[in-house]
Amino acid sequence: MTQKTCAACDCELDQNSIKVKLGGKTVEVCCEECAAAIGEAETARQSAASAGK
Repeated sequence: MTQKTCAACDCELDQNSIKVKLGGKTVEVCCEECAAAIGEAETARQSAASAGK
């Protein structure tokens, strides 16, 4: 069986993982800190994409 890892830090996920929407997909992270980091990265990516248009 393949072990799932956090989308932000690559730590192994357990039953307490948090699901976060990211660009239309749902990813899993290990903690609130990683959820916040993923959210900030997505916001920055969207801002950069908007500025480039």
